[in-house]
Amino acid sequence: MPGGRLTNEDRERIATGLAEGAGYAEIARQLGRPTSTISREVTRNGGPRGYRADHAHQATEWRARRRKPAPAPESPAGTDAGDYGRDPAAVRGFVEQFAMLMVRTGLPRMAARVLASLVTTDSGSLTAAELVGLLRVSPASISKAIGYLEGLELVQRERDPRQRHERYFIDDDVWLQTWLTSARTNAMLADTSKQGADIFDAATPAGARLDQMSRFFAQLSEDMSGGPDVGDALTVLAALVHAVTPRTAEQLAVALDWPFERVTNALLDVEKHPDFADPIALAFTDSGAYTVTAKPDRLTAAQREAVRGVV
Repeated sequence: MPGGRLTNEDRERIATGLAEGAGYAEIARQLGRPTSTISREVTRNGGPRGYRADHAHQATEWRARRRKPAPAPESPAGTDAGDYGRDPAAVRGFVEQFAMLMVRTGLPRMAARVLASLVTTDSGSLTAAELVGLLRVSPASISKAIGYLEGLELVQRERDPRQRHERYFIDDDVWLQTWLTSARTNAMLADTSKQGADIFDAATPAGARLDQMSRFFAQLSEDMSGGPDVGDALTVLAALVHAVTPRTAEQLAVALDWPFERVTNALLDVEKHPDFADPIALAFTDSGAYTVTAKPDRLTAAQREAVRGVV
């Protein structure tokens, strides 16, 4: 239902819409959902070229099972550094650095500080009182920042059953939200997150979260810069291997039941990035059809001749 969780049927309709070239806004109108819901769903589960309904549903169920009840209050980020042998000064410096980088992406300063504190706390959750003590600001400032982050769906709240207060928490995939605006910003976030993972130690919860963020933003930066969809490219190459004889892009689109644009994008990726097709290469016929051939540099001339002569 509109406003509720996406169902299997919703995800099938999203996959169909993407395959037909529909935009997020159009798919959202068809489902009666906010456009942000569709964009977040697709971004979280492979992007417009890699989205699969069944995989998306399985991933969502896995994330739901993975979420655990809020733990007992812990020392806020920057004060429990010694628990893992962290340098408290390095931790506090990184939290502020990370917050300032998010400010550069357009996030208000207090909201950025709150989000950075949540990201770098091992549990991923804090209370208002803990945030007040950590950031040394008024409760009203925390309330305003939390309200802003909730509006962006970056932060959620739940009441702690053991105490009379609410806890604010983030999902481990909070960085998949759409507030990032450019490949350059994503590359900066990847570099900064990697620095944080080194400071916190990737073997700890906060460090592992930052390491995952770094890898995600690095991939996102490449995708936004037009990086290849290796899966689609390899599928097209496999189709040409099975076809034996050359096939046009139109024929491949029909055989694979893909939109024509998806096939041409995959072929273009193979042309631009021939190394990941190794040991085969894309070749063209005079009529404009595509076929595959073995890379000539994989074997010496003598080896090629010897292989041809084997009976």
